[in-house]
Order: sequence, then structure tokens, then C-alpha cells
Amino acid sequence: MLSINNETKSLTIINKSKFYCIIAPLNNIDDVDIILNRVKEEYKGATHYCFAYIFNQIKRFDDDKEPSGTAGMPILNVLESNNLNHIIAIVVRYFGGIKLGAGGLVRAYTNSVTKSIEEAKIIEIIKGIKVKILFNYTNLKDIDYILKDISIEDKIFEDNISYIINCNKEFLDKIKIYLIDYEILEEVMIKKS
Repeated sequence: MLSINNETKSLTIINKSKFYCIIAPLNNIDDVDIILNRVKEEYKGATHYCFAYIFNQIKRFDDDKEPSGTAGMPILNVLESNNLNHIIAIVVRYFGGIKLGAGGLVRAYTNSVTKSIEEAKIIEIIKGIKVKILFNYTNLKDIDYILKDISIEDKIFEDNISYIINCNKEFLDKIKIYLIDYEILEEVMIKKS
């Protein structure tokens, strides 16, 4: 499964209309409204805020008052054709006074998203798990070495040490020999290293 590493922006100008495309990774479905509101705040006064997103099997799009099928669906088609997931694409249009027609709008929105994707860093993501691992102080150096390329969300030092990490099942199986216990907290998507 592919996604992007960081938010990417591009500008396309067609017949005096400006099309700003913002594509961003989606780590959580609840981030959709947060990202949309942030973009609307940043690009105040735009004529349209058309978007599409894919999060696992959830796919949505919105034409935001453009003629039906001329904005949101073309944005979604570009995301799908690039096999992207956990992603949102928003195209902000400032109308330039010249109507583009249905075909022109489809091309404009398609080209705008395609341009942003070409500028983005594409990454592979895999299904993983968020895990709380518990281990002895005597294993600290071994665990820190093994986890050197893994993001550690939290570290708790008490009678034993516990870390919260995101990893795949195979990785968890590999480190079990160092653990006193572990608890799977939730399924997550992780960047493949």
C-alpha cells in the first residue's frame, strides 16, 4: 500500500483560475475535517474547496458546488490510479473569470492533483500494531539497539521499563525473547523501513 510522507502543495493556473492542490497523509479518519478546516483557513475566499480521500476501504469525494463529477471524482481517480491510501487531496480554486466547461474542469482538477503527487515523496505503508512492551533494566541496551529504527511513542521507567511502539507482528515475534510481557493496544498503519 502506498501513501505520501509529508504534505505537498502545488499551484496550477488555467485561464486565470488558480488551482492550489494540497495532498496530505491521513493517519486517522478524524483528521479529514481538521485538514479541511486548516486549508479553508489558509486559503480564505476561494471559490471552491474540492477534495477526495482514501482511508483503507473508505473513499469519499466532494465537488463543492462545481458541476457534478467535474472535481471530486477526478481527484479520487488520480489517487486510485496511483494506488495511494491514507491520503487526502484538496484542490482550492480561485475562479479567474473564464469558464472552463466540464471537460476543462476535469482536466484542471486531474492535472492539479497529478502535479502534487509527482512532487510528493511516495512511501510504502504496511499494517502494523501499536504495542506496549515490558522488559527488565538488564535488557535496556539490547532493546534500545533493536528499536533504533523504530519510533518509540512513550517510555516509562518503574520497577521494569515499558515502551509503546508501532511495529509489525514479525518484528514483535523477533524481540519477544527480551520481554517480560507485551500488550497489543491497536492496529495501526506504519511506514515500511
